[in-house]
Amino acid sequence: MSSRSAALRYYIFTRLLLAPLMILTITTVVFLLLRATPGDPVDALLGARAPAAAKDALRSQLGLDQPLFIQYLSYLGDLLRLDLGSSLATQGQTVWQIIRAHFPATVELTVCGMIVATVVGIGVGALAASRPNSLLDAGGRLFGIVTYAIPMYWFGMILQLIFAVQLRWFPIGTRYPLRAAPPAGPTGLYLLDSLLTLDFGAFFTTLYYLALPSLTLGILISGVFERMVRVNLKQTLAADYVEAARARGIPERRIVLVHALKNAMIPVITILGLTFASMLGGAVLTEVTFSWPGLANRLYEAISQRDYPVVQGLMVFFAMIVAVISIAIDILNAYIDPRIRY
Repeated sequence: MSSRSAALRYYIFTRLLLAPLMILTITTVVFLLLRATPGDPVDALLGARAPAAAKDALRSQLGLDQPLFIQYLSYLGDLLRLDLGSSLATQGQTVWQIIRAHFPATVELTVCGMIVATVVGIGVGALAASRPNSLLDAGGRLFGIVTYAIPMYWFGMILQLIFAVQLRWFPIGTRYPLRAAPPAGPTGLYLLDSLLTLDFGAFFTTLYYLALPSLTLGILISGVFERMVRVNLKQTLAADYVEAARARGIPERRIVLVHALKNAMIPVITILGLTFASMLGGAVLTEVTFSWPGLANRLYEAISQRDYPVVQGLMVFFAMIVAVISIAIDILNAYIDPRIRY
């Protein structure tokens, strides 16, 4: 028992040591790529026709006239102080302020999208696996292939044209009605703040505005879960203990839902967690397609504006999210499956 605990502690310690290395690598790559791509942030701020003296003065003020290595060391020093910098395009606004303003919208979209993806993906995958070599099985395979292959931006635009423009069932381009005051609360999450204040009208209004983008995101992501659940559940249903349960006369539905599905979900949990982390840090196509005021959309704007500090700061923030969730998933899997520790 003590050897297992020591192995688990060593595994956790190793994963914790690797997380800063991953964040440093991402930070370095983003720093170098931003300065290697064409374009000048000074031109983006002042315009290409601005006087050369004004450009040189601004470049000196921003520290862009210093050698690349000095800029990199200065940036790492700021990161050690948890200073992600300030925006060049909106002077005076720090990256942390941008995160506080836009991250709640990304969290709500990601959580709702994950709920849709989990329900649809696990449901379709379980139905397909429980009826092997049937129309349900073929339909599940087709669903997984199609949802994985469809481009996010194309699918989002088609749904907007049908349900928002033609049928006018759903709104687009905003998170809450422009003429109404959003729910006030400490979290910035409209769903949670409306529940805390018992404002159920605002809660359902927020869900209404979340419906179309979260359905788009969730349906396309659900194909990944469907394939994982279908493959793992098929393997589990062929196991000896499942055959023994059938021999004892346990109903097939109970075997699938209580016994087989629980064991088949162990590898799916890893995919769920990593997908959630990647969605928190990179639902760019969905947010841009729906003009959703989230952090990924703000990152896209910063890239277009050559806003170095915002791009670098948001990428570090996203890397931290992915690192934390990845470590949590690895530790959870290590507790569930002792073989992972060795």
